[in-house]
Amino acid sequence: MTVSGAPGNDQQCRIYERFAQNGSGDDPIRPGGLQLTERALSECRFSPGATLLDVGCGRGATVKYVRDLHGLQALGVDLSSALLGAGIEEHGDLPLLRASGEHLPFAPRTFDGILAECSLSVMANPSNAIKDFHRVLKREGLLAVTDLYARLPEGLSDLRRLPMTCCLTGAFSREDLTAELTDVGFSLVLWEDHSHALKHFAAQLILSCGSLQQFWRQTGPAALDVEQLNNAVATAKPGYFLLIARKKD
Repeated sequence: MTVSGAPGNDQQCRIYERFAQNGSGDDPIRPGGLQLTERALSECRFSPGATLLDVGCGRGATVKYVRDLHGLQALGVDLSSALLGAGIEEHGDLPLLRASGEHLPFAPRTFDGILAECSLSVMANPSNAIKDFHRVLKREGLLAVTDLYARLPEGLSDLRRLPMTCCLTGAFSREDLTAELTDVGFSLVLWEDHSHALKHFAAQLILSCGSLQQFWRQTGPAALDVEQLNNAVATAKPGYFLLIARKKD
């Protein structure tokens, strides 16, 4: 089974990048923010000093948070040179690397845990990323994913047809994602719906931009038809989830 992701690797994360550059490096711009990160960590229960990889780290806000508050040996990878540069400028001692989540530059069994927070859905090949996550995790290592999913999976095709690359167009179905994880060698520990965080995030965008339509006009491609987008959202009913899976050997 192959989990489909956002098309067009050359435009990966561009909507997020343009929006995130206007925000604060200490406030990750994703549904749930650090509160949902804390929820994931409370379930994973990593020991102090455990090694943690943040895939899609942006400016490194989560890396700094888990190092400072949880004593974890965390490092982050991201494809955006602009966001990594901003993070290093703000926090020069943070270990942030430019790398793809689909081809991680680490040896097998390097990390006790991996965070992929609203990043898996913007990868061109999330199936490759899941395999690489499994490769670099230690035995019994934990993967925590927060991301968008289609509560009505029959609407996924409408999302895929939108002319942009973002977490919305790369959203998953719960069934496909959990099956992919199982096939690769993960066992599911937890699945929680956190769609309330997505609603709160949408409200923040409205306050910031005036409306969701205005947000998409500012950040999306010129070819984007906002009515088409609204119809696709209505058909798929996107939600937000927290998933934790354990590596099986």
